[in-house]
Amino acid sequence: MRIDILSAVPGLLEGPFSDSIVKRAKEKGLVEIVVHNIRDWSTDKHKKIDDEPFGGSAGMVLTIQPIADAIAALKSERTYAEVIFLTPDGEQLKQGAVNHLSMQGNLILLCGHYKGIDQRIREHLVTREFSIGDYVLSGGELAAAVLTDAIVRLIPGVIGDEQSALTDSFQDNLLAPPVYTRPAEYNGWKVPEILRSGDHKAINEWLEEQAVERTQDLRPDLFEKDS
Repeated sequence: MRIDILSAVPGLLEGPFSDSIVKRAKEKGLVEIVVHNIRDWSTDKHKKIDDEPFGGSAGMVLTIQPIADAIAALKSERTYAEVIFLTPDGEQLKQGAVNHLSMQGNLILLCGHYKGIDQRIREHLVTREFSIGDYVLSGGELAAAVLTDAIVRLIPGVIGDEQSALTDSFQDNLLAPPVYTRPAEYNGWKVPEILRSGDHKAINEWLEEQAVERTQDLRPDLFEKDS
């Protein structure tokens, strides 16, 4: 899989992909992540990529030409499954969508900036739009990093124990059960006896019960959406 990210401030993405799981995935050749500066496609002599919105509204808007040309240039080199725009008013990012994207081909992620991008890009070039929450960031770069991390960790071979990813929160619309590790007792706080019993059937049943109970207590909306 290759993920191309179009950004007005590509420096913001240097850190998130240079360590941990994403770094190892890149080193293994399981994913290629390329961050592009939208200014590289600007035909303006000053490499300007923003302008005032029609209608006299406040703020600045990313212009259509550099983004359209960037997407066209990338598409001339390879096929992309999706062109994704990260925006506060997009579809809320959910695990199911991440699962689907992890099994697709190459992706283009477009980061918004300022007051957003020219609407014509959204209407004619973007195929999906995602938001990571009901709040506004300075740009879409951090959201792109979140989406990329969520996708990459699901690619076969990225995580040593692939079964681990299938038991994460939000798989099957449940929160993950609590987890414990050694020592079995610390400061008088004990690990539940069932987890130390060696009875794998009973342990699995307990974990399922805990997942349901935690979801009911903390995120009952997940049950409502599944009904």
